[in-house]
Amino acid sequence: MCGIWAIFGAKQDVKQLCANCTKVAHRGPDAWRIESIPAFQNTCLGFQRLAVIDPTYGMQPLFLRTYPHLWLIYNGEIYNYLKLQREFDYKYETRVDGEAILHCYARFGAEKTASMLDGVFAFVIVDTKERKVHLGRDIFGVRPMFTFFDNGTLGVCSEAKGLLDVPRTDGVQVKPFKPGRIQSFDVDVEGMLTWSDSYQFLFIGDSDFNSVASLAPDNVHSNIRLLLKDAVKKRMIADRRIGCLLSGGLDSSLVCALLVQCMKEQGIPYRLQTFSIGLDGSPDVEAARVMAAHLDTEHHEIKFTPEEGIQALREVIYHLESYDITTIRASVGMYLVSKYVKEKTDTTVIFSGEGSDELCQGYIYFHKAPSPQEADSESRRLLQELYLYDNMRADRMTSAHGLELRVPFLDKYFSSYFLSLPPDQRQPKNGVEKHLLRSAFSGTGLLPEEILWRPKEACSDGVASREKSWYCLLQEDAEHKISDDSLAAASTHFKTGAVPTSKEGYFFRLLFDEMFPQHSHFTPYYWMPRWMNATDPSART
Repeated sequence: MCGIWAIFGAKQDVKQLCANCTKVAHRGPDAWRIESIPAFQNTCLGFQRLAVIDPTYGMQPLFLRTYPHLWLIYNGEIYNYLKLQREFDYKYETRVDGEAILHCYARFGAEKTASMLDGVFAFVIVDTKERKVHLGRDIFGVRPMFTFFDNGTLGVCSEAKGLLDVPRTDGVQVKPFKPGRIQSFDVDVEGMLTWSDSYQFLFIGDSDFNSVASLAPDNVHSNIRLLLKDAVKKRMIADRRIGCLLSGGLDSSLVCALLVQCMKEQGIPYRLQTFSIGLDGSPDVEAARVMAAHLDTEHHEIKFTPEEGIQALREVIYHLESYDITTIRASVGMYLVSKYVKEKTDTTVIFSGEGSDELCQGYIYFHKAPSPQEADSESRRLLQELYLYDNMRADRMTSAHGLELRVPFLDKYFSSYFLSLPPDQRQPKNGVEKHLLRSAFSGTGLLPEEILWRPKEACSDGVASREKSWYCLLQEDAEHKISDDSLAAASTHFKTGAVPTSKEGYFFRLLFDEMFPQHSHFTPYYWMPRWMNATDPSART
C-alpha cells in the first residue's frame, strides 16, 4: 500500500496543512515526499511510499521528462503496464507500473485511461497545461480514496483521517470517492477548482474477458480455472517478498495453491510464507495447517487470546474508520496477523481470498434466495458496496502495518466472466455454497477434498473455537461495559448514522465516536444477511 494526500485551492497556509499527510504514514513506511506545483497556487501533493516496484526511481509525485506538464500520485498496481507499453510503444522512464497512467492519459484522456487499466488504483492526475485535475478509482474500490470539495478547495487522501483536520465549511463532509468513477475539475488562475465532469468509466461485470485468454465456449470449469490462475499470476509483480493469508477456507486455499503453482513455474527461489490466525481450538488454524502441509509452504500459526483481541479494538476501529459490527469482528484477526507479518517476517506483499463470497455467492444466506435472479442482484449489490465493508477491512488492516494486499478474486476479467454465467449456475447447490467454484477445481488435485468442500466460516467465526464464537466473546465483554438503560436509549444518544441495537454495537459506536465525532456517515448501515430474520450478522446465526 501507499498513502496519497493532496490539497488544491487551499484557503489556509498550505505548509501547515501538509502535516495532515503524516496521518497516513503507516501506509507507506519506506519514504515520503511533499511537493507544491509551481503552476497552481495553494496546491500541494503528498505521498507516503511503500516501495514494492522500482525502489530506486519509483518515488511520487511522478512526473516525466516526456510530459513535464503532468503530475501523478496514485495508490495501486497496474498489472498490464508492460502490455500497454508493447501495444502503444510507450517509452518508459522508470520501472514503475503506474507510469502507464501518465502515458495513457497523454494519449487518450482520463476516462479511456481508467477503462484501459487492468489493476487496482486510486489516482490524482494534475495537468498544468490544460489546467485540469482528474481523480479516478478502480471499479471495486480495492484501493481507498476520500475527498471533500468546498467552494473551490479540493482535499484528497487515502484515508479519511488525513482530511478531518483540514478546515472546511460547516456541513461539508469528507466522503469516500465512489469506485469506477472519474471526476474532473478545472483550475483557475488563482488555483481554485470548479467541478467539471463526473462519470462512471466502467461497470462491474462489463470487462471483455475474451480479450485476455482463449476461452472454451462450452467448458465453464476450464475457463474459471484459467482466468483465476491468470488473476493470481498477473498480481505477482513485485520487488518484495510475496506471502499469503491462509484461513484454510476455500477462497484463501485456492489463491494460495495457485500462487504456489505459479511461483514454481516462474522459478521463484523461496518458499511461500503462509499465515493463519486464531484462538485456541480455531477450525481455521486446523484447516490451514492441512492446506499448508499439502502445499509445503513455510507456514506460520499465530495464536491470540480473547483479551488480546479485545485490547486491539481501539486501534482496529481507528484504522478502519467504521463502526460496522461484522466488519470490526473480522478485522481483529486480520489486524493481528498483519502485525505479526510486519514484525516477524520479510514478507511485504500479501495475497488473500477477499471478494469471493460476494462474487461467488458464498454467504450462507444465499441458500435462502427466493430465485436465481434475486441471488444475482444481491451478489452484484454486495460487489458494488465492497468498498464500504470487506474491501475496506482488508485494505486498512494490512496497510496499518505497511503491507500490500492483493485480491485475485476481484480481477476485473475473472469477475466479469463469472457474472456472465447464467444466474442458476452460480447459486448454491446440494446444500453447498460456491458450488460452481468448488466444482471447477474438483478432481484437479490442487486442494485436498476436505478443504475444497469445507463449509463456509465467517472471518469473525473461524478464528474462534467451535464451542464459543469470537462474536460471543465480544458480546460478553460488551455486556459488562454497556448498561441496559444505555442500550434502551441508543436512538436518543446516537442521533445520526446507524443506531446500534446490541451492547456490542453500542460499545463499538462509542469507540468510533471518540475518535471520529460527527462522522457517523462513514458507516451508512450495518451489514446484515438478507432473506431471513437475522438479528446478528454472524455466519453462524
